[in-house]
Parts: sequence; structure tokens; C-alpha cells
Amino acid sequence: MRIFALSLAAALVLGSNGAALAADSSMKPGHAMHAKKTMAAVAVSIKGFAFVPKAVSVAAGTTVTWTNHDSANHTATSDTGVWDSGVIAPGKSYSYTFKTAGSFPYHCKIHKSMKGTVAVGVAKKSAM
Repeated sequence: MRIFALSLAAALVLGSNGAALAADSSMKPGHAMHAKKTMAAVAVSIKGFAFVPKAVSVAAGTTVTWTNHDSANHTATSDTGVWDSGVIAPGKSYSYTFKTAGSFPYHCKIHKSMKGTVAVGVAKKSAM
């Protein structure tokens, strides 16, 4: 029963689309639970000398985190100079929050064949 309750709680927190949700602190017993979306986060793994996934689509305001799962150093560097992670050592991460819409190609400065893209759309306003 406890596992079911934990699973149910996780499902409520994650919501049906996998986005993180936070309970409304003004909840009162007997009232419906309202949820507010928290700032989104997207993970990109660096493994096998590749960015996985190679392309991500996110809303403005989303933080993308690159985590190096390889045994070699890598970078996540914007092709247009918007951001540069510097060296991401094995087991380490770098995060950048995309505030404006657009297409942002990037690469690893150390391994030029490693390429990826972050496509940023306009953030949707909640109807809540």
C-alpha cells in the first residue's frame, strides 16, 4: 500500500505530461488541488562522444543541463557565442537557462564532430 501511495504522489507531482508541478499552498481540506507548473528543466547527456538527445525543443525559461557521462572532457558551446560551458569534466554538469526564442546550435570545442541544437519556443502562459 505504501508503494502505491508513493507512486500516486509521484504521478500527481509529475502530472500527465511529465512536467514538474507544485501544489498550491492555499489548499484547504475538501477543496480541489490546484497545481502550478514550476520552471522546466531538460537534461542532455554527453556519452559516446555525442550529445543525447542531439536536438531538444523547449519553452523560453527552460534550463538545459548537460551532464558528462564520458571518460573524456567535453564542452557545450554555442555556435553563436550565447553560452560556453568551459570544460565539463567526467561526472560534472553545466546548466544554461534559455530566456529567448530561437534556434541555438552548439558543439563541443574539444571534439568538433559533436553537435547539437536547442530549439526554444515562446513560453505559454498558464490559464490558472
